[in-house]
Amino acid sequence: MSEHKCECCGRKKVRSEEEYKRLLNRLSRIEGQVRGIKAMVEESAYCPDILTQCAAVNAAMNAFSRELLTNHIRTCVADDIRAGRDETIDELAATLQKLMK
Repeated sequence: MSEHKCECCGRKKVRSEEEYKRLLNRLSRIEGQVRGIKAMVEESAYCPDILTQCAAVNAAMNAFSRELLTNHIRTCVADDIRAGRDETIDELAATLQKLMK
């Protein structure tokens, strides 16, 4: 299990090694895609080609966010509600609003 503490709020999430690796692998692929876009700009690639790659990065980030949100609801949110910490519902609603901007 991997446990990491959030610097901004002090909360932490214990993730299985499988989830931890899967999330990091997704982010590494996205990072590579962004580097590819940077190279395209440096090489003066045609705008629609760059925009196509930007759309792919956006889709990859959305997929990452969906996976993380699903795991969050299934674990953190469900556990907090079972424990009577209803403020988690407000936190989830605020998080969803940020994601839907």
